Amino acid sequence: SEAMTTTRTVNWKTQGSPSDHLTLGDNVSTPGPDLTTQEFKQATKENVSNLTFVEYEILLPGVSATSMEKNITLDSATRIELSCRLDNKYSHLKSLQVTWKRGNETIRHINKTENSWSIQLRILDNSKLGSYTCTLKGEEEISAMFHLQVPKIEGKEKPLVSYEGDSTIMICKSFGYTPITWTWYVTNGSEQIAINDSLLAEKYVINRVPANVTHLKILKLTKEDDGVYWCEAAFELGKSKGKLKLKVLSFMVPLKPFLAIVAEVVILVTIVFLYEMYSKKKEKRAGDEKEFDQVEQLKSEESNGLENSSARHRKI
Repeated sequence: SEAMTTTRTVNWKTQGSPSDHLTLGDNVSTPGPDLTTQEFKQATKENVSNLTFVEYEILLPGVSATSMEKNITLDSATRIELSCRLDNKYSHLKSLQVTWKRGNETIRHINKTENSWSIQLRILDNSKLGSYTCTLKGEEEISAMFHLQVPKIEGKEKPLVSYEGDSTIMICKSFGYTPITWTWYVTNGSEQIAINDSLLAEKYVINRVPANVTHLKILKLTKEDDGVYWCEAAFELGKSKGKLKLKVLSFMVPLKPFLAIVAEVVILVTIVFLYEMYSKKKEKRAGDEKEFDQVEQLKSEESNGLENSSARHRKI
């Protein structure tokens, strides 16, 4: 049978270009930045024992710079070639010491061309996944790193908020790759407990269609459902997890601002009512005092009139 050989060249100028894809959640299996702007070219087909043969190449600059990194996603057994190639502009550089390593382990490499150095790997399980580094030492040191990893799992970045008694749905996706199986977990303290929807059908419903997407529906939410959930996708080369958070609120929570406003209105109305009562009492008291003063004044005038009359009688 025939397998496809694909050459993927990562140019230094495009290193670190931002991705435009929608990120829905926390991925826990990505060790480095992802390069999405790449030059792809189709190569010839060759027979490689039923395994897809893929080539990845990083074009290195001839000057000292920040180490370049490239994420390579693999979901199934693959034969892969990783290459570091020095830009032709710097082909005059001589006496270069080239080293390929996985961690601290030195790997034997081949001189593909005069300015290109490669390693070939058969990735049959997750033991060969990880980071591979090529280093060119001369007057200056240049390096590049390839990260071999299983596909990312996407969930929701922000906590999902719902209310007691409601239902909610959590979603995880594997973009471009189809997992063999999906498993959901709920965090209980430091443990992750697998969710069995067939045993707890009244609480959980798991939908696994289409195969690269999984939905977890949680019914009749309670405060105990509040917490962290994980979706795990199993691939031929390993597993990858996505993290999601659920926040379950009481119905009293959205009512609190309303109740606070009502309380403020009640207090304000009470103050106005008491002020009006006080004002009316003050006005009544002032009226009573005025009336008393008028009565006293009339009595005083009458008394003065009687005194004057008596005095006139005595004079006569």
